Amino acid sequence: MGNRLTKIFTRKGDDGSTDTGNHERVPKYDQQIEVFGSLDELNASIGILTTEKDLPAKIAAFLSEVQQNIFNLSGEIAAPEFSYIDAKHVLALENVINDLNATLPPLKDFVIPGGTRAAAHCHQARAICRKGERQLCKLADEKEINPESLKYINRLSDALFVVARVLARQKNEAEIIWDHDRV
Repeated sequence: MGNRLTKIFTRKGDDGSTDTGNHERVPKYDQQIEVFGSLDELNASIGILTTEKDLPAKIAAFLSEVQQNIFNLSGEIAAPEFSYIDAKHVLALENVINDLNATLPPLKDFVIPGGTRAAAHCHQARAICRKGERQLCKLADEKEINPESLKYINRLSDALFVVARVLARQKNEAEIIWDHDRV
């Protein structure tokens, strides 16, 4: 593959439009562009999380794979003829969720984001993932979206929640549980 990004600015977007990835110009607030933005924000947030020291190797490898999959999911949206996310990617997320969740105590109430810095970053990524999922579902009302990608983004927010729980308990720290009796 040659140099794909040799020119960083083109001035083409100065009029408020942008390219969808298939040479179609749309307003920068187009729903497809909103999805790209949310997925980019999610990937950047996960990138911040991966810089945390003492991240367990299994979680670091998982997050690295997720970042690659997010780029591929964006590619599917930009180029409908490209299909990458499939049932095995969804199953892999479910396996991560089940494996990590088996190490945690039962959850009896809502978790407040925090606990450790890494857990807080992971909760932020989870919240951004949920925003991306809402955006992707809205786009699916306008155009055909790979149904496995919809499942993937849904499971990813669950996986990030479980990862955040694991990270909150590192070094014998405790999760912060919502005190619903507090007034």
